[in-house]
Amino acid sequence: MSEPIEIKIDNQEVQERLLNLAKRSENLRPLMKNIAGVFAYSTEENFKKEGRPDKWTDLAESTKKQRTKTGHYPGQILQVSGQLASSISTYYDNDSAVIGSNLDYAAIHQLGGQAGKNQSVTIPARPYLHLKEEDFNEIMTDLSKHLGAP
Repeated sequence: MSEPIEIKIDNQEVQERLLNLAKRSENLRPLMKNIAGVFAYSTEENFKKEGRPDKWTDLAESTKKQRTKTGHYPGQILQVSGQLASSISTYYDNDSAVIGSNLDYAAIHQLGGQAGKNQSVTIPARPYLHLKEEDFNEIMTDLSKHLGAP
């Protein structure tokens, strides 16, 4: 079984406001639920649009041929069976909001890398757990509402 991966939001403004919020609020659960919802919606859009704002790397010709033989081409990238997209789950509590997948191969598609027999296949990164600027803006709006700020 693979080790879990952790993806951290590297946005100083979000981190600072979350720390301020933690100091000023005791019940963050409703806010964290909203943030988890933003994560989930954004991830669904990433699968639907096959990457955003930049499109994911197209499938290799060998993959297209293999999918054609099995009747899965044309089709969406990362969605031959739909298992990866349907494995995405969110969790929230009073202190955090989390999104992820429990599938062994989830990380290789998110981060890219070597896979297959003898690590002979290069899988390009296709970040499906990716937030756009508008997602951060929505989180900031939710934070402001929760704090009662204008």
